[in-house]
Amino acid sequence: MTDGKGYAVNDLVWAKMKGFSPWPGRISQPPPELRRIAVKKNIPVKCIFFFGSNNYAWIEETQIKPYQEFKEKLLMSCKSAGFKEAVQQIEEYIVNPQKFEPLFSSEQENRPDPDVEFNKLREAADESTAEEVSFNNTTPKSPVTGDAAPTTPVTGKKSAAKKKVASTTKVRSIGAKAKAAAIEADIVSSTPSPKRKRKALNDSTEVSSLDLDTFSPVRRNVPVSHLLNRPVTVARPATPEIDMSSVSNALQSRNIQASTLKFGFLGLGIMGCGIVKNLLNSGHSVVVWNRTATKCRKFQEAGAEVADTPSDVIEMTDVTFSCVSDPQVAKDLVFGNCGVMSANLVGKGYVEMTGVDPETSQDIAEQIISKGGRYLEAQIQGSKNQAEEGTLIILAAGERLLFEECQTCFEAISRNSFYLGDVGNATKMNLVLQTISGVTLAGIAEGLALADRAGLQQKDVLEVLELTNMSSEMLLQKGNAIIKGEFPTHQPLKHMQKDLKLALAMADGLEQSLPITAASNEVYKHAKRLGYGSHDASAVYVRARF
Repeated sequence: MTDGKGYAVNDLVWAKMKGFSPWPGRISQPPPELRRIAVKKNIPVKCIFFFGSNNYAWIEETQIKPYQEFKEKLLMSCKSAGFKEAVQQIEEYIVNPQKFEPLFSSEQENRPDPDVEFNKLREAADESTAEEVSFNNTTPKSPVTGDAAPTTPVTGKKSAAKKKVASTTKVRSIGAKAKAAAIEADIVSSTPSPKRKRKALNDSTEVSSLDLDTFSPVRRNVPVSHLLNRPVTVARPATPEIDMSSVSNALQSRNIQASTLKFGFLGLGIMGCGIVKNLLNSGHSVVVWNRTATKCRKFQEAGAEVADTPSDVIEMTDVTFSCVSDPQVAKDLVFGNCGVMSANLVGKGYVEMTGVDPETSQDIAEQIISKGGRYLEAQIQGSKNQAEEGTLIILAAGERLLFEECQTCFEAISRNSFYLGDVGNATKMNLVLQTISGVTLAGIAEGLALADRAGLQQKDVLEVLELTNMSSEMLLQKGNAIIKGEFPTHQPLKHMQKDLKLALAMADGLEQSLPITAASNEVYKHAKRLGYGSHDASAVYVRARF
């Protein structure tokens, strides 16, 4: 059966939906659940099955082109992962159409009871959306096989509006058997998703909770929502070992006269490695300790001494820096077995560089001072690269004399250091800056996700952004990491989320509302739950894609 233009069922085409790049598809018989649209005068439409997303839509013939004829021209119209998968799938269809028969069987048969399907959807609705049913634009990936597997319903509470829905309400979906053979979750897919219309549910009007002019309800966020409720294992990007033989350009440009004091350093993590390297390269005498003792070997070869416990570091040095992952670990170093408090602290300096809250810093300060020690909080602003280059920003508060004694160290590891007065001021300042950074990064992630969904090239967004007054080194660096889809760790996502949590706790104590920070924190929490906690904070984009 062909029309005036020669299109027939099963013809392979490029179909252009408004707001999206041309997408590989197949002329199809419309499944029963696809509502017929009002046809513009003299502009016929065709039912298109989109490969990759496995959904149906009515497309005007003026927006359809033969697949093979325009293949070479349109292959570069989009570079998203979903598009590449769709092209791969249509090429597989060309080679072996029989493999795809289960996928298309829903066009004629195997349709479930609509009331049963509707009940499943209503039970999955969140209480906050009890007045309407809405679905994400998330598109599942669909490697096609002949095997059927049950899909996972969205986790959620029964909506209070369920009782209000008339029994005549109709929702149809492609059959469970055929659908299961076609759908496998992909949390980062970016295939066409037509604009959806929502209609209020009531007792008297017969409506569809998926009342769409052009769209069949094949695409649902069921598998994605399931993933959000279950942590998954995601491989952490490999962190290159630090090169101890090189000296940073920033350090070479400075004329640093190393202090005659002996300094200790607890923690050789992402930030600690770069800091200790620059201390050694600037001529300072350093004693190191790390929970994983093997990390100390490179620094020992570069001239550092290695101690067995944190208390040994205190005993061997004049001033000890601590730079670990979170407030709890920082307290464990001080109060734990063989910790700082078990050493003789009289006259010793202790500098807390861990990102902590003001209360934790105050608790540590009180205990250090009670045993005759001296305390300084020195919060660091910057990333792994800045730590290795020696261009961090130091925010210090506490004993002024100890701040002065550490100046040569701060010159070696930072481009500027600030003294902010009493203990607690530096941690507060750091949390304020981390709040701004975290919200901004979530914003660039959502903006690039929106651009991709709208069919824009993300690299074009960054090129334009770079020319505006919004441009910054951080936005461009994180934006490029997002585009590449690699998230090498410069600042772990879990640390950013930790800082947002601490900022919210501080705001709560001050009765200060932080609604945008709270929303951003939830996005980071979800990304961490998906397994991206040890990736760079730019991996928040993974969650922003939903």
